[in-house]
Amino acid sequence: MFPELLRQTLAGIVELTPEQIQVLQAHYELLLRWNRVLNLTAIDSLEEAIERHYCESLFLAVHLPSSPLQIADVGSGAGFPGIPVSVLRPDCTVTLIESHKRKAVFLREATRNMSNVRVIPKRAEDVAEHFDCVVSRAVSYEDLGPILKRIAKTADLLTGEEAPPDPLCFTWNSVPLPWGGNRFLRVGVSRGTC
Repeated sequence: MFPELLRQTLAGIVELTPEQIQVLQAHYELLLRWNRVLNLTAIDSLEEAIERHYCESLFLAVHLPSSPLQIADVGSGAGFPGIPVSVLRPDCTVTLIESHKRKAVFLREATRNMSNVRVIPKRAEDVAEHFDCVVSRAVSYEDLGPILKRIAKTADLLTGEEAPPDPLCFTWNSVPLPWGGNRFLRVGVSRGTC
């Protein structure tokens, strides 16, 4: 069911290999098991999980520059968008930043066979590294504000209807997600001094 629904929902956007689908399905199955004791996601239907978690994350990955990137997934939670990005873009290194310790343990378990992924169990404010790009989903603009410019010059955010505020000091291009529901990919570039 998972492979067919994923392929169907992604039709015309990106075609995944059977190996990529297998990795994403294994992540989904682990997520279901861990979600029983650790609140990783409130989404409980397969259809909604595929669209909101996996397809939105893969849509973001399709829109990243084609060169290898050092990517930080801020507030990774259950691994979105970082894990699907790492599956579609094995040429990129994805760092999952998650301050909630139990979620970070889940992320380590979920990615232990992914050579292009690492987990940092800290608040993003405490991460001293610099990345090519920040990706994030379901993290408030207020929380992202102090972090974005400091750790990357570009950002790709999966958001709802509310546009990023000007104080973030990024220039944004908004791409509506193909599944509707007032969901957007916000692609931003730092405006430099601000």
